[in-house]
Amino acid sequence: MLNMNHFKKLTPLWAVIGYIMCHEGGYAESFAERLGWNANDVVVILHVDDVGMSHSSNQGAIQSVEKGVATSWAVMMPCSWVSEIGHYLLDHPHVDSGLHLTLTSEWKSYRWGPLAGKAAVPGLVDNEGCLWRSVPQVLASATADEIELEIRAQIDRAKTLNIPITHLDSHMGTLFAHPAYFERYVKVGIEEQIPILIAGGHLTYAKQENGDAVEALKPYVAKVWGAGLPVIDDLHTNTYGWPADEKPERLATLLKALKPGITEILFHASDPSDIFPLVTGSSESRKGDLNALTSPLVKQTIESEGIILTTWKELMERRKKVQP
Repeated sequence: MLNMNHFKKLTPLWAVIGYIMCHEGGYAESFAERLGWNANDVVVILHVDDVGMSHSSNQGAIQSVEKGVATSWAVMMPCSWVSEIGHYLLDHPHVDSGLHLTLTSEWKSYRWGPLAGKAAVPGLVDNEGCLWRSVPQVLASATADEIELEIRAQIDRAKTLNIPITHLDSHMGTLFAHPAYFERYVKVGIEEQIPILIAGGHLTYAKQENGDAVEALKPYVAKVWGAGLPVIDDLHTNTYGWPADEKPERLATLLKALKPGITEILFHASDPSDIFPLVTGSSESRKGDLNALTSPLVKQTIESEGIILTTWKELMERRKKVQP
């Protein structure tokens, strides 16, 4: 998910800091410990991406939180079904709801454009007037200024709808694909004091799945933490590739294997309608995510393993209480 092959240049100062703090795979003290948990605590965010993309996406996320074990989700602000989730959040303000900052529009027939408008961000727009379909296309056309304008437009839209913003992350990893893009992502998060997705602890699964990204992000870990924002210890992004019918068992197995620290695990839970397969070819996989997050087996595993579930909202509350 997080492709950082383009992330080549690091400033010498932050490179030294990153090496000292992250040498040989992680901090001596986990970020979970820094935020007040015990050294052996396994703390998990079970997170749902792509909320607001469709009615099916919204229903999957809602069921994952209300009936299942999901603790967090992130909304794609340029998409057509954002108003539905905005109305839900007005009645359920406790839900941990971030923004899935969206700079691509990947599906064949269901598309969306930038909220900043074509005139303001022409480098983000394809010949259909929509966001580009792929990350390489964005990299070939969009400037960092355009990226920042669109990030701010999506935050502004959320504020207009009174959608809470507990954190920021990146749809298809676009913001992790170029150093200039990532700098703007960090800049806006720090300026707005909104937590951003960044991992800097033991990085067990992050290194396996996105090794280049992990190495490139190390210098930013200290900067983000020092600016008063939380950092997690690990990130698991590979659930999308699990066979749909095996997802409950796969998740239970993963939970048992997690190391102490804060780990976020990503899902795309949806409750497919008859037309949802016309939107995406991943309908079955997304239904599998919903089944995993509402599975009795997964709930029992969390209880039996003593796993602590948390949210980005709690991470930020804890971060405010500890010294830099």
